[in-house]
Amino acid sequence: MVDYHAANQSYQYGPSSAGNGAGGGGSMGDYMAQEDDWDRDLLLDPAWEKQQRKTFTAWCNSHLRKAGTQIENIDEDFRDGLKLMLLLEVISGERLPKPERGKMRVHKINNVNKALDFIASKGVKLVSIGAEEIVDGNAKMTLGMIWTIILRFAIQDISVEETSAKEGLLLWCQRKTAPYKNVNVQNFHISWKDGLAFNALIHRHRPELIEYDKLRKDDPVTNLNNAFEVAEKYLDIPKMLDAEDIVGTLRPDEKAIMTYVSCFYHAFSGAQKAETAANRICKVLAVNQENEHLMEDYEKLASDLLEWIRRTIPWLEDRVPQKTIQEMQQKLEDFRDYRRVHKPPKVQEKCQLEINFNTLQTKLRLSNRPAFMPSEGKMVSDINNGWQHLEQAEKGYEEWLLNEIRRLERLDHLAEKFRQKASIHEAWTDGKEAMLKHRDYETATLSDIKALIRKHEAFESDLAAHQDRVEQIAAIAQELNELDYYDSHNVNTRCQKICDQWDALGSLTHSRREALEKQLEAIDQLHLEYAKRAAPFNNWMESAMEDLQDMFIVHTIEEIEGLISAHDQFKSTLPDADREREAILAIHKEAQRIAESNHIKLSGSNPYTTVTPQIINSKWEKVQQLVPKRDHALLEEQSKQQSNEHLRRQFASQANVVGPWIQTKMEEIGRISIEMNGTLEDQLSHLKQYERSIVDYKPNLDLLEQQHQLIQEALIFDNKHTNYTMEHIRVGWEQLLTTIARTINEVENQILTRDAKGISQEQMQEFRASFNHFDKDHGGALGPEEFKACLISLGYDVENDRQGEAEFNRIMSLVDPNHSGLVTFQAFIDFMSRETTDTDTADQVIASFKVLAGDKNFITAEELRRELPPDQAEYCIARMAPYQGPDAVPGALDYKSFSTALYGESDL
Repeated sequence: MVDYHAANQSYQYGPSSAGNGAGGGGSMGDYMAQEDDWDRDLLLDPAWEKQQRKTFTAWCNSHLRKAGTQIENIDEDFRDGLKLMLLLEVISGERLPKPERGKMRVHKINNVNKALDFIASKGVKLVSIGAEEIVDGNAKMTLGMIWTIILRFAIQDISVEETSAKEGLLLWCQRKTAPYKNVNVQNFHISWKDGLAFNALIHRHRPELIEYDKLRKDDPVTNLNNAFEVAEKYLDIPKMLDAEDIVGTLRPDEKAIMTYVSCFYHAFSGAQKAETAANRICKVLAVNQENEHLMEDYEKLASDLLEWIRRTIPWLEDRVPQKTIQEMQQKLEDFRDYRRVHKPPKVQEKCQLEINFNTLQTKLRLSNRPAFMPSEGKMVSDINNGWQHLEQAEKGYEEWLLNEIRRLERLDHLAEKFRQKASIHEAWTDGKEAMLKHRDYETATLSDIKALIRKHEAFESDLAAHQDRVEQIAAIAQELNELDYYDSHNVNTRCQKICDQWDALGSLTHSRREALEKQLEAIDQLHLEYAKRAAPFNNWMESAMEDLQDMFIVHTIEEIEGLISAHDQFKSTLPDADREREAILAIHKEAQRIAESNHIKLSGSNPYTTVTPQIINSKWEKVQQLVPKRDHALLEEQSKQQSNEHLRRQFASQANVVGPWIQTKMEEIGRISIEMNGTLEDQLSHLKQYERSIVDYKPNLDLLEQQHQLIQEALIFDNKHTNYTMEHIRVGWEQLLTTIARTINEVENQILTRDAKGISQEQMQEFRASFNHFDKDHGGALGPEEFKACLISLGYDVENDRQGEAEFNRIMSLVDPNHSGLVTFQAFIDFMSRETTDTDTADQVIASFKVLAGDKNFITAEELRRELPPDQAEYCIARMAPYQGPDAVPGALDYKSFSTALYGESDL
């Protein structure tokens, strides 16, 4: 026999042996091993020993009387092993080996050993308890053996992993007595001394037996006797303790209290739940009528939403560009109206449609009706697919519009630039072909030919200077073609004409020079020098005037500052240009001075160039006038870009507040949906108040939309001050509204579940508290062992024997049909609503109709109109098929097939 004092594997029997239960899957010996610190001397306390004798004797008799016997002296009556074996058979429901009927000591020892072997077969290690001690009437060992039996068959059943038997039983007591004043169950000794906890347990389950409000905390004996007498008289729980012993003991025996309380646990844990409300048929019909109305509403709303999506998608997929900026800006404005005016109500409709669908399915499930199957093509998934197609079509549409506007703006700018340069070039070429074709050199003198050659050289210089402009015109025309300019035909025609004319001028120039050079002998250097320098300078001034009048388009402060810097650089070249002008004019004056000093009369203007000093001065004055105008235009554009930058910063400032606010609210909703406290109505009120606070934030989005519109009207295409676009904000806002609406709908469905099943608010709070207590990691789901502990705390007998395991597996198949290994709170609530309430069924409705029909197998329209409200009577009459049975009479209606159809069942 194992040493009684062995440290970690021996069973020391003592008053505190219920301290910690076996862990999940652990043996009874493991459970006992946890109690190796008990003070074994405490067993000698006579008050505790007396309580244990009385309690254990009463507990044994509560089971033995089922076999028609009892014990009087716990030390003596188990010595022959016969009643001990009988006790084990009663409490286990199993047969033990046949006992020996002899009176000799060996027969008694053999019988006790059979009982101890049976206890050991249940996973209990009996240490230091031998058959000889029991046969010899050892009180200490006999009480220890009975306590072992109580632990295994009455208390250990409440043990799961990480939750001891004691903790599970204590938690059950705390849950049941929580609403009662002056009751605070913290242990299994002094918490029960005033008797109020016993009375509270009875009143919680059988309020008609106890007048709890009349009990006084200062009268513990009366309280205890009241509870003990009621339990014995009405609950079939024998009196196991004496009130005076409990009150007179500083600390009542924990084993005695636990044994007694476990009897209350087993008496109440399987109590029947309340009956369903009366008038079942009316309730069933009202549910069906409401559900049909919801189905019709869903079908109509789904049809309207799908039709709107069907009409809208082709419009969003139409990416055919328009010819003018005005037309594209109108398309952009139409898209803004779509995002601000037309789409938001549809987002709400889609969200409401999903909520309505979920609510309808919840109502159908709660009323045992078949799930609603929408018409083909109108499932929530169909609508989601259509919506995804819509958003796919919408994606990039606004960006395409803005890019098109930018392209058209660029085209208009290039087209105007093309027309300006073409007009300047055409004005310059006017008359040049006629001049080059003139054969004036055929009748000219030698001096005249010299002059003509000088003049032609000057023209060639001027012609070369205009080459760059022609190339620019051709390049602009090519770019307009590449950008698909709508008037490209006219641009190409004009460009081709300019190029053809330019080629002709080049050919004519070459031909005229060859003709002149045949007769030329000398060149007048002075006039030629003037002509050669005047032509490039004249061309520079024309280019400068062209540049000063050139249109520009910019989108940022940096770009306009770049143009201002280029203009300042141009202005810095004006002093050098003025010096060049004075040098050219000096050449002209020098020619005049030489002619005057030699008394030579010059015939008219310089024969080598048409660029006179008057032309140079006139164009120089024009350049001087255009410079401040260009300054003014650049400063105006700079002011415009500064205004645009202000709009960017203004939008970014608001967006950088609204964007994070939306993200924060999304995270808060996620936390709220997990950490819900208070009643469901409190939660719903809190969520709706939270929803109102979100809706009240809408003006901030409206302000952002206004700022966004100002940005688009100013043709601002980027914003480096924020990562948030209006599209991101809109999508985030829509998701926020949808998420809070869905969260509210989940709570509404929980309220619907509670009310439809008749679950009290107290029960809902108890379900939530129990779930949270065992959700150790706060992950919102329970593992199998945590869930088992939760069920036990709510009073479920999920025992560790074969029957208990089968029952637990049945429950797990309901709450975790996908075998994920986790039980969510919603699955837990659904299970508890089914288990703790009575729902109407087809059979119950059939039975109710049978009562109305006077026990007939059919019912008549007159009986329906007499027994039911008018609208529900007509509802039945319109839907009931004629009864076809052999006992049918004219006008008989088949209520059985009607009732089964309500629940989606076949009439077998």
